[in-house]
Amino acid sequence: MSHSQQLENLQTNLERMENVVVAFSGGADSSFLAHVAHNTLGSSHCHVVTAVSPSLPKSEYQDAADLASEWGFRWSTVETSEMESEKYLSNDADRCGYCKEALMDSLIPIAEQESATVLLGVNLDDLGDHRPGQAVASSHGARFPLVDAGFTKNAVRKTSQELGLRTWNKPAAPCLSSRLPYGTPVTLARLSAVEKAEKTLKQLGLSDLRVRHYDKTARLEVPISEINKVLLKREEIVAAVQSAGYLYVTLDLEGLRSGNLNQELGAYD
Repeated sequence: MSHSQQLENLQTNLERMENVVVAFSGGADSSFLAHVAHNTLGSSHCHVVTAVSPSLPKSEYQDAADLASEWGFRWSTVETSEMESEKYLSNDADRCGYCKEALMDSLIPIAEQESATVLLGVNLDDLGDHRPGQAVASSHGARFPLVDAGFTKNAVRKTSQELGLRTWNKPAAPCLSSRLPYGTPVTLARLSAVEKAEKTLKQLGLSDLRVRHYDKTARLEVPISEINKVLLKREEIVAAVQSAGYLYVTLDLEGLRSGNLNQELGAYD
């Protein structure tokens, strides 16, 4: 199926829903979905909402706000309460499910008030990994229109590029809690350390990276193509990560793999 046919299918599905509330993180997928929904339905029928919590990097929140302004969205924010959940804080394999439950608890009242359907920017490639949040969101009535229209991650990026969206090549930016191995409790201090380390590394020119948190050790993941850059800036990088509170700084020679902490569950990665 061509990208133009997929886009047409997406627009048709959105028109059938009439009123939507789009969960908008500012990433490539949710940005594409929000942009198409806004242009298809208009701001009176499309409400774009960003969920705010300590697990959302401040830079991602600011980019979401900037995009909403640039694209003329009817945009608002809601604070989610996952950090009040003992189950979420314990960080077991269902952490994402508890997070999505908190998200839906915040979005459903908005959707009910507007007789709208809650939409998430899930694509076909997302369905293979261990993502319990998808099942929770679906059970609460959320829809995944990118999946219904046949969009893979690559198709989202290609179509975004064709539409001139600056998010087409934006690196993925999962929530900060995803940097903590399962079983490591989620705390504000740990999220803050990860956020500070990643922010300083991006300032050093590493655009796509993860800082995986292992107590006093930070395990850095960057694309294979950027490993040499890390070695050339080794001293600056060590100093930057240690300034965030880590004692040891390691480099993962397998490179950046989204969701690789799921390997310990025996899940597909």
